[in-house]
Amino acid sequence: MKGLLILSDFCEDTEALSTRALLKRAQIEVDTVTINPSKTITTAYGLTVLVDYHQDEIEFEDYDFLVVPGGKYVAQIIDHDTFIKSTVKAFERNQKLICAICAGPRFLGVMGILKNKHYTIFPGNQNDAFEGVYHPESKALTDGLVITARGAGATLDFAYEIIRYIQGEEAAKKILQNIQY
Repeated sequence: MKGLLILSDFCEDTEALSTRALLKRAQIEVDTVTINPSKTITTAYGLTVLVDYHQDEIEFEDYDFLVVPGGKYVAQIIDHDTFIKSTVKAFERNQKLICAICAGPRFLGVMGILKNKHYTIFPGNQNDAFEGVYHPESKALTDGLVITARGAGATLDFAYEIIRYIQGEEAAKKILQNIQY
């Protein structure tokens, strides 16, 4: 399986980069894509990252799952974004796994993907009336083809859920054991 991870200026470092690192440890292929004009982004905490692809260089058919990290960029762009929303919708339409953490699930919510789903999100963001079942106590949660997580502190749980979904419980546990979680 091959994943697509969306990166943007001000994405949350841990949610984006640690998730990618843990998936790579599990030998899951992940490409990064950006909505920025260039392939360079600056994370929420000032790290400069070279992204694999610009949004115009990818084909959704090439990917089996999507990862949308959170960060302050979500609030900055959610009202006028078209790429992330259309990407989320394309993955849903093609019945592919969609994973979002922290404020990232807001993109899923505004596209109607959280309707009737069990989900978690960074506290306060659930007020956007997503018509799903919000679980504030959950760090990470899987419901069908949707995996959501609460925030940066839940990144290990988020990656675990993705790995478990793709490779099974044993493989996911092995990654956590290898990093001494």
